[in-house]
Amino acid sequence: MLHLTARRVGGLLSRRGVAAFSASSVKMASHGHGDVTEQADMSVPMYWDRLDTPLPDKPYQDTLSDADKSLKQKEKGSWNNLSKEEKLALYRMMFKESFAEMKKPTGEWKTVVGGIFFFIGFTGLVVLWQRYYVYPPHPRTLDDEWQAKQVQRMLDMRVNPVEGFSAKWDYEKGQWK
Repeated sequence: MLHLTARRVGGLLSRRGVAAFSASSVKMASHGHGDVTEQADMSVPMYWDRLDTPLPDKPYQDTLSDADKSLKQKEKGSWNNLSKEEKLALYRMMFKESFAEMKKPTGEWKTVVGGIFFFIGFTGLVVLWQRYYVYPPHPRTLDDEWQAKQVQRMLDMRVNPVEGFSAKWDYEKGQWK
């Protein structure tokens, strides 16, 4: 019981030491370069293109150029005065992709199928390696010559002559019935 407790204490101390060492080394590494990455604030509205939520919380472009600002002012008027390019530019300010662009096939299935075939092939190579180098050779009782001798011995001994093995052998003609 004492040995088990000592092992647990040793494990906890080693884990805490490793955690303290890794945390301090991360601090030193990030502090030395000054390249501290900022964590995203998940409480503010974010933009994303998703089919199940067609209207994101905020527009795609937050900061607008002077041309975009004038286009936004023109948007408040009659839409008949806007050209097709201007309407498309207004749409692209609000959304990154259209529904058709979101639904477009990505070709990811090719990667998945390729990965599946890779792992099936790798598994086949492992099985082949095991067959040659891990498993013992087949016993001699599985050879065709051995099995032929065994069948002949069973026939000579007349094994199960009523309904079984020897019942299907014609002893007068020397062939199977």
